[in-house]
Amino acid sequence: MYRGHTTAVVIPAYNEEGFVADTIESVPAFVDRIYVVDDGSNDGTWAEIRTAVDRAAGRGDDDGDRVVAIRHERNRGVGGAIKTGYQRARADDIQLTAVMGGDGQMEPEMLGDLFDPIVDGDADYTKGNRFLARAGHSSMPSHRFVGNAILGALTKIASGYWTAGDPQSGYTAISLHALETADIDSMYEFYGYCNDILVKLNVAGLRVVDVPRPVTYGDEESHIRYRTYVPRVSLMLFRNFLWRLRTNYLVFDFHPLVGAYVAGVVASVAAVGAGIWALPGVGTAATPLARGAAALGFGLVALLAFTWAMAMDRDANAHLDDAISPADDRAEATADLPVARNGESPSDAEQSSASTADADGHGPGYVVPERFPDRPAADEEGATGPNTASD
Repeated sequence: MYRGHTTAVVIPAYNEEGFVADTIESVPAFVDRIYVVDDGSNDGTWAEIRTAVDRAAGRGDDDGDRVVAIRHERNRGVGGAIKTGYQRARADDIQLTAVMGGDGQMEPEMLGDLFDPIVDGDADYTKGNRFLARAGHSSMPSHRFVGNAILGALTKIASGYWTAGDPQSGYTAISLHALETADIDSMYEFYGYCNDILVKLNVAGLRVVDVPRPVTYGDEESHIRYRTYVPRVSLMLFRNFLWRLRTNYLVFDFHPLVGAYVAGVVASVAAVGAGIWALPGVGTAATPLARGAAALGFGLVALLAFTWAMAMDRDANAHLDDAISPADDRAEATADLPVARNGESPSDAEQSSASTADADGHGPGYVVPERFPDRPAADEEGATGPNTASD
């Protein structure tokens, strides 16, 4: 447990032989459950996961059920693997659930930093941000930096979390309240899951906080191909953006920013039409200069309308996102907490956590939230034992 809250880590793994076992071993001792999801790997990943499960059982970690191995029969994508882990954590009433990649890129000593804002009631979802320290991008490959910058800007517009950055980081933590409130079951199953979930969190009115994290790269090989990844995720974000506008600003309530966006679209179409009209040999009703001026005027109107709409959207969502400054010394602020920030759980901390938890293991002040309407129960069909499930 961490500060009286039950904890879990979801580890998605696709062809991570040679990495996933070390990732499992690196998870701090205060984590109660580790859901390792083999997403249809075609190498030795599953055998490595099973060996790690047997090793944990041999040590007597929580009667052998701390490490839970789950196997997808086909590759569904990293988002699909994480969704499976989220569903299991939700079914097990885990209060804090983090995601750590199976490639070992994520720093286990940061888990406390991700959990603290949720435990303190400041966030429902936290994520590592490698760019909060301005020098954080210097060690990132240039193609990754450009791809992250493009998707970061598009994700701000699509999700409404204008302070949040580095959505592709992937190192995140989520509360049980968020798992039960946001529409996790329809989460995008490919690499754009981390962008998609932000839109779903915003529609559910949940708070997101960015936490500084370093840039870490090892010997693993990325499965992302940016030339296809960026356009594909951009299209998904555009659809999600329209869904969020319709849901938040038309269905739940009406906001004038919808009118500003509509004006921007109309002016954009007019600008394109005027631009075509200004081409030599096309327009005859006015001089080329006048036609060009009309195109420029409509373009400026579109720019102003879109800028105004985004400014209103940012103001409407300002209460939902925040970022922790790299200068914040959270370690000092939490030095007296019962669980050490390096993940070690002294015996007196365990006694303190047990004494403050209720009959269901929930920490002090925990409120059971309403579930997302019409959400199906987590699918555990095909389980072959306490540590193994098939999908």
